[in-house]
Amino acid sequence: MTVTETNTLADRIEDLLPQTQCTKCGYPACRPYAEAVASGEANYNQCPPGGAEGVARLAALLGKPVIPLNSANGVERPRPVAVIDEQVCIGCTLCMQACPVDAIVGAPKQMHTVIAELCTGCDLCVPPCPVDCIAMPPVTGEATGWDAWSQAQADAARARHDRH
Repeated sequence: MTVTETNTLADRIEDLLPQTQCTKCGYPACRPYAEAVASGEANYNQCPPGGAEGVARLAALLGKPVIPLNSANGVERPRPVAVIDEQVCIGCTLCMQACPVDAIVGAPKQMHTVIAELCTGCDLCVPPCPVDCIAMPPVTGEATGWDAWSQAQADAARARHDRH
């Protein structure tokens, strides 16, 4: 007896997203966005981290034309990584709570740090920081979208987000 796994359209769409969990698409994570695209509630050009290549991947899956990234959701850019100024950090833990992939470590009233290899560059840790000690420098040079990210990184980020 063999087991056949059926991937829904939302599953296949989610597999094509970079899994930064950034919410720039207007949804709380990559999975809800994939479900919205599958149901026709959202357009397939709302993922800035996926960039033009991400739009092309989704268009191919959906049998639709390649359209420009919706600038209302942001722009394609080199991938940043959060860097915490540990001299300024007050240990409030708000950045840790905001990180969708658990890339920030620390303890209450102790300085925090970012595990750069785990950071998806989502920017979600920046707004809640009360002392403005988080910078988001680009780390991929001129590479943007999928040129700045790999499928292995996306898969690992999704697994961390799902555990979070």
